[in-house]
Amino acid sequence: MCLAIPSKVIEIKGDSTVVVDTMGSKRLISTMLLEERANVGEYLLIHVGYAMQKIDEKEAIESLGLFKEIENKMNMG
Repeated sequence: MCLAIPSKVIEIKGDSTVVVDTMGSKRLISTMLLEERANVGEYLLIHVGYAMQKIDEKEAIESLGLFKEIENKMNMG
């Protein structure tokens, strides 16, 4: 099973590297697997340091909300 987390591009570092914000954590990510260039403000699905695909902002925000719910429930138990 693969778990990919939506992350927002906040900086372009080169032809195939970007900085993303993943739930408040900034990470350097490879975009080598994307078919088209990533732009600042776009959301990407990230798995083990690689952008797997672009994702619609609405869908990304919904997914991040679900991750927050899971995190909150785990912290309560």
